[in-house]
Amino acid sequence: MQLTYSSQEILASHPYAQPHRVGAVTLHGGFDAAGDYHTPRTLNRWRAVEAWEAQVKSWGWPLVEVSPKILGAEIYPSLAQQEMLLASGFGHILWNALTWTGMTEAKAAPLISIAIPDLQAIIDEDLSSTLTGHLGKGLLVAHGMDEAGDPATPDLGAHDVMWFAARDLAFGADAFPIPEPLEGMFRPVRREMPRLAPEVEYFIKYMMNVLMLEVRAEAFFDYCCTLFERGENFPLRREPADLAAKLVGRIATDELIHIAYLRVFVSELRGFTFRTLDGQPVKGAALIDPVWRKMVDWHANFERKYAEVRREQAEAQILSAPGGHREKVLRRFREMEPAHRLAHVATPA
Repeated sequence: MQLTYSSQEILASHPYAQPHRVGAVTLHGGFDAAGDYHTPRTLNRWRAVEAWEAQVKSWGWPLVEVSPKILGAEIYPSLAQQEMLLASGFGHILWNALTWTGMTEAKAAPLISIAIPDLQAIIDEDLSSTLTGHLGKGLLVAHGMDEAGDPATPDLGAHDVMWFAARDLAFGADAFPIPEPLEGMFRPVRREMPRLAPEVEYFIKYMMNVLMLEVRAEAFFDYCCTLFERGENFPLRREPADLAAKLVGRIATDELIHIAYLRVFVSELRGFTFRTLDGQPVKGAALIDPVWRKMVDWHANFERKYAEVRREQAEAQILSAPGGHREKVLRRFREMEPAHRLAHVATPA
C-alpha cells in the first residue's frame, strides 16, 4: 500500500479523450474514451486518500462523522416550496441560492497558497507517510484549484464557474439580477487551544471550517439535481435544465475527495501526540474534540439561522413582486412550511 507521494503524483490528472465543455465554456476535468467524467487531479489522489484512511483504521483510530445528518437541518426552502415558487414565477429565489454557492466556491482560492505550519515540529509521530504530512505536497493546492480554478489555466472554469453555468442553463443568462454576496459563512476565529501556537490553532480550525462547509454543501447537490431533472420545474428549458443537473452531479463527484481527505486529516490529528507550548505531551483528541464539537454546533446553528434569513428574503421577494397573485403565493408558501419550522412562522394575515 503506497503511503508516500510526490506533489506531481498528487496533482496528476487522468488522460482525457474529450475536454469538459458546456456551451462556450470550457471547464476542468474531462471524459475518458468511454464517456465517463473524471475529476481533475485524481489520477492518484483518491488512491492516496483511501490508503491513508485505511492506515488510520488499522491504528484503531475512529474516523470523525461527516454525514450531513450531523447538522440536523434540511435545505430551505423545502423542495415542495421551491417547486411551487418556480411554478409561480419566483425563480429568482433559487437563482440567488445558486449564485451564492458559486461565490462561496470562489472563496476557496486561499487554499492554493495558505501557509501550513510545521506540524511535524509539534507532533511526535512521523508524518512522512500520513495524509497530514502531504497537505503541502499538493492536497491543499488541488482542493483550492478544484473550487476556484488553477491560476496557470484561467481558461478552465472550476466549481465557481460550474455553478454559474448550471444556473444559466436552467434559467438563461441574466435571467435575474446578481445578489449581494453572503458573509459570515465561517465560524469566527477565537483562541480556544492556548496550548498550541496561534498559527497552528488557526490552521487547524480553518481546515475544520472548510470541512463543515463541504458537509453543508453536500445535501444541496441532490436538492438541485432533483429540481433541475423534474420536467415541470423548467418546462421551457428542458434540455438545458437536464444538462444543469448533470453539471451539478459532476461538481458533487469532485467534492467527494474534499470531504474524504479532510475527514482523514481531522481523524489523524485526534490520534497524534502533540507537544504543547509548555513541552508536555497531550493526545490530539483532547485538543481537537472540544473544538470539533463546537465547530459542528456552530455550522448547524448557522444553517438554522440561515434558513430563517432565507425565509424572510423569500417572503419579502414574494411581496415585492408585481401582480395580484403575490398574497396567494405567500399564503401557499407558508402553508407548505416544514412542520418542524412552523413555530418560527407568523400566522398568515
